[in-house]
Amino acid sequence: MSDTRSAARARYHHGDLANALAREAEALAREGGPEAVVLREAARRAGVSAAAAYRHFSSHEELLRAAKERGHELLAEALEAAMPPAAGPRERLRALGAAYVGFAVAEPGLFRTAFCHGARELAVGPDALGEYRAFRIVADALDALLAAGLMPAALRPGAEFPAWAALHGLALLTIDGPLAVCDAPTRAAMLEATLDLVERGLTG
Repeated sequence: MSDTRSAARARYHHGDLANALAREAEALAREGGPEAVVLREAARRAGVSAAAAYRHFSSHEELLRAAKERGHELLAEALEAAMPPAAGPRERLRALGAAYVGFAVAEPGLFRTAFCHGARELAVGPDALGEYRAFRIVADALDALLAAGLMPAALRPGAEFPAWAALHGLALLTIDGPLAVCDAPTRAAMLEATLDLVERGLTG
């Protein structure tokens, strides 16, 4: 163990400590959500002192933001992986919705961290889509619906937000609400009903 710690410290002296602490923040978030992301604990796991950690993350908020960003990256990766390349716009939209809720169920700690308060929020909106990759993926799916003639043009402006809200609400109900104690068939039925509602609302 001491040899491993010594090797780790040697790497950190060459500039890898910030990445190591970010990885520990991700692991802490995965295990216990945003409340578990503590700078001193990340430093302990990385095998360095808290003073060394503070040279890279000056506050708990900075480390939490790193965990938030990683949560969003992994969510976006899950959404991209879920979309069948040859599927039509409707099928891709439904796959996105199912993957969004699926990520929350598979990674509740990271999901809660990605959307927690306590660190500067990533920007969203018509002029700031860049910070939420998942938001851009949803926007692209809606643009594909529009381009295929499946979505009335009048419904397109801002449609990302109600679609996102519906799936995000279902995700929270599934991991932290009454659906958490329901059996798998009930949860699957609720997901399909929500996807049906979102699809009908977007396609008119």
